[in-house]
Amino acid sequence: MPLRTRLRIHLYSICWNEAAMLGFFFRHYDPWVSRYVFYDDGSTDGTLDILAAHPRVEIRRFQRSVPDSFVLSMQELQNDVWRESRGAADWVVITAVDEHLHHPRLVPFIEACHAAGVTAIPALGYQMVADAFPPPDTDLCRSLTLGAPHAPMSKLSLFRPDRLARTNFGRGRHRARPTGRVTFPERDELMLLHYKYLGEGYTAARHALLATGLGARDQASGWGGHYTAESRRLAREFAGFRAAAVDIADPGHEPWRDHREPRWWRADPDRQDDG
Repeated sequence: MPLRTRLRIHLYSICWNEAAMLGFFFRHYDPWVSRYVFYDDGSTDGTLDILAAHPRVEIRRFQRSVPDSFVLSMQELQNDVWRESRGAADWVVITAVDEHLHHPRLVPFIEACHAAGVTAIPALGYQMVADAFPPPDTDLCRSLTLGAPHAPMSKLSLFRPDRLARTNFGRGRHRARPTGRVTFPERDELMLLHYKYLGEGYTAARHALLATGLGARDQASGWGGHYTAESRRLAREFAGFRAAAVDIADPGHEPWRDHREPRWWRADPDRQDDG
């Protein structure tokens, strides 16, 4: 598929047994990402074969720099790996396979931000929710468009590597303290659509798998505790997200108005309502 932008965009992700999601992922990102680097954590479900067949993918082994913590090892990698794109990419994406960056006019939006001197574009988070896992040929952001605004999923996933000095991601990238030449857009339009709640059966199985990858320090600290939540809690989460969901495909949808809570990248609380 030809790229729809002349901007050079590199994407970095950590993956583990993501064969079920990679088709959706590449369908979403292929039109505008020029290079992928995946750090694999020992996949055994066909993930490596899918990655190896993609002409723009480089596969690397994920090494736990903190031996007893997946969470801290991931944090260290995400705060460092993008630096190799300095001088080689206009923008970088740091994301997970179930996270889709979305805007109704995504490529023109990125190009406009680039021309305006924006260097970092935080995305407003949504927990997308569906009753069942979608067919493999689904374009998720066009077909599964109901999601609940969810502040913990608002992340800095897209930025210019030559302009930032440090990202200072917190655990899970739920917050960041970027330094360098940091300029945010005037208004928060970019969305991060989190496609994990795709039927209770799929979500329960995925959580159970991810729980087995946590290190001893992760477990002792309660990091990733939602992966071990009992089934009644998962059912409550689904019900809560369904009740709070909005349709991101609604022509009148304005994501910056969905998120009423303070955003970590906006120092002026009076800006929250408008941008």
